Amino acid sequence: MTYINRLVRSGISRRSLLRGIGAGAAASTLAMPTYLRAQTAGTVKLGYLTPATGPLGLFGETDGYTVRKIIDHLGGQITTAAGDTYALEILERDTQSNPNKAAELAGDLILNDEVHLMAPASTTDTILPAMEQSELYETPCISSGAPWQAVIMPRGGGEFDWTYHFFWGLDEALNTFVGLWDGLETNKKVGMLFPQNIDGETWGNTDYGLPVPTQAAGYEVTIPGYFQPRTNDFSAQIAAFKEAGVDIIGGITYPDDLKTFVTQCNQQGFRPKAVTVAAALLFPGGVEAMGPLGNGMSSEVWWTPAFPFPSTLTGQVSRDLADQWEADQGRQWTQPLGYSHALLEVAIDILKRSANPLDREANREAMAATDITTVCGPVKFAGTPHKNICTMPIFGGQWVNGDKWMYDLKIVDNAVNKLFEPEQQIMPIAW
Repeated sequence: MTYINRLVRSGISRRSLLRGIGAGAAASTLAMPTYLRAQTAGTVKLGYLTPATGPLGLFGETDGYTVRKIIDHLGGQITTAAGDTYALEILERDTQSNPNKAAELAGDLILNDEVHLMAPASTTDTILPAMEQSELYETPCISSGAPWQAVIMPRGGGEFDWTYHFFWGLDEALNTFVGLWDGLETNKKVGMLFPQNIDGETWGNTDYGLPVPTQAAGYEVTIPGYFQPRTNDFSAQIAAFKEAGVDIIGGITYPDDLKTFVTQCNQQGFRPKAVTVAAALLFPGGVEAMGPLGNGMSSEVWWTPAFPFPSTLTGQVSRDLADQWEADQGRQWTQPLGYSHALLEVAIDILKRSANPLDREANREAMAATDITTVCGPVKFAGTPHKNICTMPIFGGQWVNGDKWMYDLKIVDNAVNKLFEPEQQIMPIAW
């Protein structure tokens, strides 16, 4: 790309240059350039990136399913506000949970497939590389499924032309944890559990991480040494928590580490009233893996069947989406299901409102003007907290014994967002 960069610096627009290169290459082997054939055929291309496999696979497990459902529902086409009908092609790609692969795939979708809109779905490792490619190659990109600071701040935190994102922020997640704990009668002593990795360093940061709102709310914080992921011994952390007399555990872990930690807490007679951690408790499988000890675990909630908003595509409410998933898949609903649907709602709304969905500039303008209520809540880029960001509802949840499934996730706190009332009150862990 050195040659391209030199030409760009000489005054040629990157978008025009890349389009010319792409068209020329296609013309050398085909009778008509790919870009022109797409226009003539009236086919709108949406690039959809998902971590379908690899260690982040649980975040992407609902993406392919939702893409197929939406394509079937739309009959493979969209009709714009002007009344024009276009074929809709969703080019779905698996990043394999690898940020380098995500960047490679995003570049290929933009330069070779010449997509008209990018839609990376969930996790920083998928979204951030796709955003960087989209901004570089001047392609509109709408995304969701990662705390907004994680995809804005690594790029300098400034304003962007081509990349917009809707999700909650790290600050809101942290305050949700405090909201959960405020619902319990405790001694207001919190022990914090963080792994020795980027997630742990972010959540454990004493300038902007979980300790900050916790201490501001009057809680006393104990942070023993960070643990190595996949450790088999939490004795040192448990001893520190017992010595400090903590009633609450907060932090971030992954499922296997939390299972080990909670099991050893029980074995060593340390039984806090709340265990509230990010990541490990997002998915039913992680909670079920703890067996009876999963009952009463708590975490942030992105989406549940309790969300009341109807889909702008199918008219279904969240309960309908969850029921359909469970009937089709034979598995319990999972939080990314709502955002898989909402991302496609926004992407298709952009294309329908665009003055010309085959033109990236027109799609960018439509993206910036988004004002829609999805199954996950309202999406509108109104300039706060950032030009390219819309913050979404986040609640506090607790896993409780279920009827149909081993556990069910109930909304028990709405301290951060008042869109609707909790389903029930938080309870201390029974152990």
